[in-house]
Formats: sequence, C-alpha cells, structure tokens
Amino acid sequence: MTAAFYQNEVKFFVSVDCIILGFNNSELNVLLYKRNFEPLQGQWSLMGGFIKSGESIGEAASRVLTECSGIDNLFMEQVGAYGDVTRDLGERVISVAYYSLVNMNDFNPELLKEHNAEWTKLSEVPDLIFDHNQMITDTLARLKRKAATRPVGFNLLPEKFTLPQLQSLYEAIYQTPLDKRNFRKKLNSMDILEKLDEKDKKSSKRGAFYYMFNKEKYDRLLDQGFYFSL
Repeated sequence: MTAAFYQNEVKFFVSVDCIILGFNNSELNVLLYKRNFEPLQGQWSLMGGFIKSGESIGEAASRVLTECSGIDNLFMEQVGAYGDVTRDLGERVISVAYYSLVNMNDFNPELLKEHNAEWTKLSEVPDLIFDHNQMITDTLARLKRKAATRPVGFNLLPEKFTLPQLQSLYEAIYQTPLDKRNFRKKLNSMDILEKLDEKDKKSSKRGAFYYMFNKEKYDRLLDQGFYFSL
C-alpha cells in the first residue's frame, strides 16, 4: 500500500564507497582494487558496493569494510554524498562515501588478493573511475580538520608505537614537517600516552621507547571538557 505513495517518482541506485587509509614508511596509503565488471572493467577504483535491502547506509559501508579486511567495527566516518547526474556510466547512481583509518598490518592478505586489491601510496594514486579521486581529495581535507581536534591518527598505528612514528604520521596527514620539540611538548601536556619499558631499536642503536594511547584516560578528559589539539 505504501509503495503507491511514490509510484510516479523516478528510482535511483544508491551505493557506498570506502576510502580506506593506512600508514606505512612515513606515507599514507589508500586501498584500491582493479574493477572486475563493467562499466570500466580493469580500471582502478575505491572499495564499494550497492546498499542491500533492509540495510542502512552505515551498515552497508561497515559490511564493505569487513568483507575486504576480515575485521569488524573498523573506525569510519561519512565524507559526503556524490550525486552528479553523469557520475556513473552504467545507471544513475548516488554514492555515499565513508573513510576509514586502519592499521595496514591487520588486513588479511588473502582477502586483499581475493578482491584484487592493493595498497597504493597517496602520492602515486592513478586516475580512478568516476569521481573517486575527488572522494580521496575531500577525505584528506576532512582528515586534516579532524586530526587537529581528535586523536583519530592513532587508528593508523599499531598498538605500540614510538614518538618518531607518531610525528611522522601527523606530518603525513598535514603534509608538512612539524617541529619535534613543539610536537612532543603538546603531547606531554595532554598526558594521554603511556610510556612502556620496551624500545624499538630497528632505527638506531640507542632506540626509541614505545608508547600506547590511553583511550580510557582520553575519554575521561573529554567528559571534563578536554580539547585535543595537535
């Protein structure tokens, strides 16, 4: 009965696209896959898919992330909706883009192979299908704003990390060098890192201490009006 309310309206397809970002060797990477169906079969694309019946937009994005990673409940946030009339060569498709920040080492390599997917440095991203390059550009702009006020960058690191690794990550996000002294001074003033007794000695004989992000402490501080700023 309710279907009759909109029977004269045009129907569109709705999809999700996921900008999955990882961090390796001081560079941000994005997960791309080679499209195995038409239109534009064989060209590079973001991970994505159509929304299924009975599925919300967020649930669809979460499903796509889980299917390509083998991991549940990954961090993700909506970037925006893309609905240019001619954006998809197949049909009229409106896509809602989400970005996710992940630890690349957690991804199942067999699943990546199954999806014909691979990590690509942001500096080496090729021409992608439709408006996917624009989605990446919009994601990076959003990530810069978000990283300045929330500790989202820790999603890109392993559980244990060094301060040089952390600074290198934020330099990759902001795409600019950061002063070492000021960076560490800000970190110390926030008191949200736990210093471990263990050291990483791969980069130097002296080594650098490992740290862990204390999310519980951060959440308590947030309730007290704490403002993250890097």
